[in-house]
Amino acid sequence: MANPSYKKYYFAALAAVIAVCAYPIYMGVSVLIEMLRGGAVPLENYPKYIIPYTPIALSLIIGVAIIPLMQKLSRKLDYLYGSLVSVGAFFLAERFMETNVLVQTQELIPLEGWQMALCYVPPEQYKTRTWEAVDVLLGGYSPTFKIHFYLISVVIILSLLNCFYGFAKMIRSGDASRKKALIMQAATSLAFLGMCIWACFTAFYRGGELTVSPVSAVLMAVFFALLGVTMGVFVGSLTLNKRRTLSTLLPAATAALVTVAMYVGEMFLLSGNLYRFGEGFFFDGIPGIVLAPVDVLVVIASGGVTYLLMRLITRGKAVPETADK
Repeated sequence: MANPSYKKYYFAALAAVIAVCAYPIYMGVSVLIEMLRGGAVPLENYPKYIIPYTPIALSLIIGVAIIPLMQKLSRKLDYLYGSLVSVGAFFLAERFMETNVLVQTQELIPLEGWQMALCYVPPEQYKTRTWEAVDVLLGGYSPTFKIHFYLISVVIILSLLNCFYGFAKMIRSGDASRKKALIMQAATSLAFLGMCIWACFTAFYRGGELTVSPVSAVLMAVFFALLGVTMGVFVGSLTLNKRRTLSTLLPAATAALVTVAMYVGEMFLLSGNLYRFGEGFFFDGIPGIVLAPVDVLVVIASGGVTYLLMRLITRGKAVPETADK
């Protein structure tokens, strides 16, 4: 780290990610202490959404800490190696907590089963909720509910690390060609992370029923679309030097597909159902595909917003149509 600017950036980035991740790490430590003391975490002492956010925090700290090492090993594949290490650390920590932490409710529940319940209602409603309707939806515990859970986690890790590694490389090399894309990636990543934190403490105001309130419907729709946009901009930041159609259409298609994947994860969570944003044709599931017209609109919006953002980012870039051939 001979470059003074690079050195300052690295330590500032590491300090920032440690500061931001301090509370999720604290939650994880407090839960482990509870486990050592009594073998389980009392319901009243359970921190909301310790998974996946403690493993995400741990993986981000590791991913940022090894930036100099990864960039020393490979100038071109530093982000790939760093993200593989970080995502691997996430899944190891996540699986350890899912299978080894127990929550004491009316009975001892493994953390992954308890987390599945939280996808329906926030913790404060757990004891007062009438569970018959939810039990019908659950159909028993199924690990497939974690499809959307893991999807969200990986998108957060990849998109944030893309910013950290991208700015580090830009400072180190002096090449600012990805600057606009990285700034946009940082904006979408932080916005999506903010919505994730909001959802942690409110579950977006759902009560456990399939048909949600208008406020919940709007927030869920924005959340789904923003997930896709975040991943779409991520792909777009890697295709900037490709021809214009590829650098805009591929990210847009990625955003739409990731949003669809989120709906698929929700469908598994709800045993073949989806949350409904209202009543009537526009909100009822289309026969054969479960998605309602409003859900299709959310998917299209995700791809469309990503396309417009990438057009904005690539504006003025004179990339030949044969650049990627």
